[in-house]
Amino acid sequence: MQVMQGRAHAQAASFNSKPVQQRRTQRKVGRSRLQVYARDFPAPQFDGTETYQEAVALSTKLQNAPRPVKPQRVVIAGAGLAGLPAAKYLSDAGHIPVVLEARDVLGGKVAAWKDEDGDWYETGLHIFFGAYPNMQRLFKELNISDRLQWKSHSMIFAMQDKPGEFSPFEFPDIPAPWNGVIAILRNNEMLSWPEKIQFAVGLLPAIIFGQKYVEEQDELTVTQWMQKQGVPSRVNDEVFIAMAKALNFINPDELSMTVVLTALNRFLQERHGSKMAFLDGAPPERLCQPMVDYFTSRGGELKMNARIKQIVLNEDNSVKHFELLNGEIVEGDAYMSAMPVDIMKKLMPQPWKGMNFFSKLNGLEGVPVINIHIWFDRKLSTVDHLLFSRSELLSVYADMSTTCKEYSDDKASMLELVFAPAAEWIGRPDEEIVEATMKELEKLFPNEIRADQSLAQIRKSKVIKTPLSVYKSAAGREKYRPSQKTPISNFYLAGDYSKQKYLASMEGAVFSGKLACEQVVEDASTRTGSQSAAPSQSALAAASAAVLLAMGAVLAGNASAQVLSEAIWGSEVLDQAVTFPWF
Repeated sequence: MQVMQGRAHAQAASFNSKPVQQRRTQRKVGRSRLQVYARDFPAPQFDGTETYQEAVALSTKLQNAPRPVKPQRVVIAGAGLAGLPAAKYLSDAGHIPVVLEARDVLGGKVAAWKDEDGDWYETGLHIFFGAYPNMQRLFKELNISDRLQWKSHSMIFAMQDKPGEFSPFEFPDIPAPWNGVIAILRNNEMLSWPEKIQFAVGLLPAIIFGQKYVEEQDELTVTQWMQKQGVPSRVNDEVFIAMAKALNFINPDELSMTVVLTALNRFLQERHGSKMAFLDGAPPERLCQPMVDYFTSRGGELKMNARIKQIVLNEDNSVKHFELLNGEIVEGDAYMSAMPVDIMKKLMPQPWKGMNFFSKLNGLEGVPVINIHIWFDRKLSTVDHLLFSRSELLSVYADMSTTCKEYSDDKASMLELVFAPAAEWIGRPDEEIVEATMKELEKLFPNEIRADQSLAQIRKSKVIKTPLSVYKSAAGREKYRPSQKTPISNFYLAGDYSKQKYLASMEGAVFSGKLACEQVVEDASTRTGSQSAAPSQSALAAASAAVLLAMGAVLAGNASAQVLSEAIWGSEVLDQAVTFPWF
């Protein structure tokens, strides 16, 4: 059962449900009054989607991989959403992951900390989309799917010319792409009918020519693509500025159009692709720790505060070991970097820098982002959802005291906001950033917030700066992204910047970890050989029956059966039959 607290629902977006609590707030959305009730939303059904089945297939492949004759000790640098899933799936495949984390906190780009009052503050505002199949599969395999708090199927944008009002795109519960088409058609606040038609015509090549066309648009920015396709500039102003900043923390005049088309492709092809969920607490505890528990219970290791000083090579340029700052040497059979691309470039051994594979990494860099938390002295009238601010300085925000179970507070709000683009602000004092944020919030909450705090007052705030976050998905960057398999025989790459179709996202990080694991498993099988895959239930049943028949024949004095039982006794088949979980 899911907990029914701290969750709000926009009545305008409700189709078949009733409110379950009395607490409510009101905000204007479009031309109607938005009724917000506390309620619960069931998890969407992903099983039938093609992308989810692909995620299941890869998980199953790794779980059922032939057992290695000699399990490989795989040293992984980085305990984020690439390194931890890689460790999880390596343990599934029968290998021994050793994860090194430079800091004292799990999560990498989803790290979080507690302040002196016991309140959490996070690296970023993390949203889990329905279009994240490998992430959803990971939650299911860890048996923690109930930790996702699903919201109404809508995307809500602030109205620039109407302070305090919002315009929702509400997706009816019907198959894709019709739910998305209806959501767009019945929103008349942001785009006119002629603009919708011109935008739809501009998208026709992507619909007709598919993924090949999407990838070919990487050389164009969103702005350039719109001009080429004759899409009105107002579509950019009304929709894509907010969307670009939410996808990669940069503006449309920098963002690759491939990123936007990829997102639209998933949202329009999958019924629940654009549906969003919040994690019910801090990612290090609620998502990362279960992965650590999983692989350490199967023989893996985790070393915290294990910052790498250098990657030491053998004469053939393969990795000899990782040397840590404290002088410790960590050795393995294979090695993986699940570090951000900027740190990987910094630690890259000199002999590798001349290789074309590694030199291409110089075309990639992290994008700066700032995450802000502001605790107010009162409860604000917000919506239980992610909100696109559409301001010059802010990307998206949410009232975490309403959206997240662990942060729930009925008496006072805590807004978490993404400040982007952040390049010009990353070096400024926290006080200036909070002051600028309050000026933007005055536009979003005109009846409740004043920049001078004459209305709602700040109890405390936290500003988290990440100078180099996910890789910057600017136009023309796709050709620089590396595969997980490298020219170095025992070295692999994982991370959102590595080649996979989900780009710079949490899903991209998780998927890259699985793909890197797949390469390790395949190479290990070639190098060391493997035993047969784990027997199926039917095979084990047959083996057990054969053992029991042989033993019965021995008791009856059958000599030939005794020979058979002696051959079976002490074998791996018998061990598997005896330990098989029949009940």
